[in-house]
Amino acid sequence: GKIDAATNFAANDFRNAVPRFAPEARAANQKVVDLLAAMAAKKGAAPAQIALAWILAQKPWIVPIPGTTKLHRLMENLGGAAVELSADDLAVIERAVSSIAFEGARYPKALQELVGR
Repeated sequence: GKIDAATNFAANDFRNAVPRFAPEARAANQKVVDLLAAMAAKKGAAPAQIALAWILAQKPWIVPIPGTTKLHRLMENLGGAAVELSADDLAVIERAVSSIAFEGARYPKALQELVGR
């Protein structure tokens, strides 16, 4: 929830090469960020915690691997395991996610070719 279309990344930031982090993709995908932020406000959590709680609720064998270089973000991410999402919460997120056509590939083309090998 801290990044939007106006965010500028440092020249050496990997996200500069990721299509999903292009400014136009961030603007188009803002709907899901806004949804998670609204749910986070209701639950007294951070948007990242809601996203992580949603991933944890999918299947018992799915384990999110959030990336961070900051200790306070690691601690925040760990709090996602304590967030309880009701069946209604999960349904709201699922409806929203299924109604949004996400913009931008998840990885640059060369890295995408390495996925699922």
